Amino acid sequence: MTKTTDLCDAHPELVRVCDPIFRSYGARVVFDGPIATLKIHEDNALVRKALEEPGAGRVLVVDGGGSMRRALVGDQLAALGAKNGWSGVVVYGCIRDSADIATIDLGVVALGTHPRKSDKRGVGVVNEPVTFAGVTFVPGQHVWVDHDGVVVTERKVEVSG
Repeated sequence: MTKTTDLCDAHPELVRVCDPIFRSYGARVVFDGPIATLKIHEDNALVRKALEEPGAGRVLVVDGGGSMRRALVGDQLAALGAKNGWSGVVVYGCIRDSADIATIDLGVVALGTHPRKSDKRGVGVVNEPVTFAGVTFVPGQHVWVDHDGVVVTERKVEVSG
């Protein structure tokens, strides 16, 4: 697995580095994949819909507006994402069931945890660019997550030995 530090060293002109605002919660701490996006607010119905689809190694990037008032991903959605082949989820907002998510083979990073569930209205924007943490996430581009941070590149790049 390519480290974010190696990407930054080898391709400084290609990487966009997120502000260090995320905490890791999933059993898979290191993950990467093509980006799929959602823009929602305190409503995770579209998260469920996305994670029900085959993930094919993608990373779901959820722009929850940074809300710290409700959780957008819990253990059931994390398990669904793992079962359907998603590599991970980046949540600009909160998750819940963090102890259970820590046992699920899925990458999950978020701002924090909150015990309150989200609304279920199905309102939001699917697969459009979203911007948070100083970076714009574009569907189809590549996101890399590890112990040192979250990095985005326009395409999957390699780091030679």
